[in-house]
Amino acid sequence: MSGMTQPSGRDHRIQRMTGRDPDQTHRASTPLELLFDLTLVVTFSQAGTQMAHLLELGHIAAAVGAFAFSLFAICWAWINYSWLASAYDNDDIFFRVATMVQMLGVLVMALGMPALFHSIDEGLHVDNGIVVAGYVVMRVSTIALWLRAGRHDPRRRPATQTYAGLIALAQVAWVIQIFIYPPLPVTVAVTVALVTFEMAIPAIAERRARTPWHAHHIAERYSLLVIITLGEVILGTILAISAVVEEQGWSVEAVLVASGGVMLAFGLWWVYFTMPSGEILAAHRRRGFPWGYGHMVLFGSLAATGAGLHVAANVIEHEAHLGPVGAILTVVVPVAVFTVALITLYSLLLLQFDPFHTWLVVGALAVLTAAVLAVAAGASIGTGILLAAGAPLVVIVGYETVGHRHQAVAVERALP
Repeated sequence: MSGMTQPSGRDHRIQRMTGRDPDQTHRASTPLELLFDLTLVVTFSQAGTQMAHLLELGHIAAAVGAFAFSLFAICWAWINYSWLASAYDNDDIFFRVATMVQMLGVLVMALGMPALFHSIDEGLHVDNGIVVAGYVVMRVSTIALWLRAGRHDPRRRPATQTYAGLIALAQVAWVIQIFIYPPLPVTVAVTVALVTFEMAIPAIAERRARTPWHAHHIAERYSLLVIITLGEVILGTILAISAVVEEQGWSVEAVLVASGGVMLAFGLWWVYFTMPSGEILAAHRRRGFPWGYGHMVLFGSLAATGAGLHVAANVIEHEAHLGPVGAILTVVVPVAVFTVALITLYSLLLLQFDPFHTWLVVGALAVLTAAVLAVAAGASIGTGILLAAGAPLVVIVGYETVGHRHQAVAVERALP
């Protein structure tokens, strides 16, 4: 399309941010985007480690609350950057340096995770200064990019200026909250209000003018972050195997943990990629809002599954206050959340409800319940993990035997 920015790939001199072609063929994630995503590994790992520590102490509410706060900071900044890049990434030196600033902000957030989790566990005040500082660094970079896009793309300036202005207003509120340092209940109320405001910004801005994001590119960006988050499940599996080997040497239990953890990660990956995201988003761009927002639950549940396997490792090593049943629950509950959230997101994307999905969810939840009951009856944690890996297997078998035909009909009905 004439007037659209198309990076040449030969040099990175300053170029106009006039917008990418939303119908460009073979649009894929850039090396810069992949490098940026690697920094998310650190923050997810930090959040998961801190969550696992509180869970193994039995401090469930503090663990979940702190993890939810950190998850929003991580995912929301990434989501905003990714949609902006899908629309305006011209790969010039300005955009590259702005991305480097985003990466710096991610690392600052990671450094603030231990203090955040500890303060919420104490229950008096929330020590979120470093996390918010990292978040604000990322958002200031985003503001600069939106302002630059507005200068070069007059037709969409109402949207880009709305993004920049409202994001800036939100960051001022976050910074004020740091210096006021209110007690925990007040901080929770302020955080909920600011999160609601932040999540409303794209809906407000896109009503003024639609930015030219690329549907298949966005679908790929989200799928890559799902894969990165699944790395936490692999990491948790390694920790659990190491704990078994340390306690028992190479044994049947080690094989059960290894098999169960790998099967669980692989099964969750398989299940996620049954969702026909790109082709539906290309035809129905307004469905990007529930689809994009809903992924925060998916990212969080995957990272929490990895944290649960970390807890299981500590229980095996007798270094946690939780027992075996508590340990397997920290794995089973996030997998259940992921399964329900994915099926819900699938239905919202297609705007169709398939009763067959209800049976898939019931079957998956039944398997997860069986895993908990088996451990409660005396089975090992490794056995419980292996049984839990059967939950995504239920969905996979259902999709590959019957569900794929249902999907073909649903997609045909959804496409113009």
